[in-house]
Amino acid sequence: MKTAVPCYYHLDVEVSPDRVGQVSRILAAHLHYWDLENLVDPVCRGAELLLRAIDEHATDKHTSIEMWWNGQHLITAFGDDDPDLRPDQDLRACLADIAAMSDGWGCCASESGSKIIWFSQRARSGERVPLVPVAPAPTLRTGLQVPREEPVAVLAAPAAAVDDALEGSL
Repeated sequence: MKTAVPCYYHLDVEVSPDRVGQVSRILAAHLHYWDLENLVDPVCRGAELLLRAIDEHATDKHTSIEMWWNGQHLITAFGDDDPDLRPDQDLRACLADIAAMSDGWGCCASESGSKIIWFSQRARSGERVPLVPVAPAPTLRTGLQVPREEPVAVLAAPAAAVDDALEGSL
């Protein structure tokens, strides 16, 4: 049985009309590498729609693209820092197309004030594969100092005898 390894990919792009096809080919290559050939068409279509919309409407053409594969879902996210680009107005048609062809989508703001538009594609039944168990990363262990050895008689003796035993050992 084939197992799935969680995958992540990040790409920063300065959007222009000639870069749209190039980015689409880059994303397709990663999906082929991850053995997700069946998701190439919807992901590349969604990416092309968003990149063309960003190129047409945004003043800041810089965008970041991220893809996550967890064995059942592929999430593709586009983040930009353009405060003038409004998803509810400028990207309405693009987002309607993405909603129609994806299993889930959304738009949210990040902590830095940028916008993130994401969409997901689900692996169809029969294509789901279990994740490879990941071994825990080695940790640096610090040893505790061993306490000073006490004579067994001191540990088992009553309190008055302990004082006498300690005085005798000094």
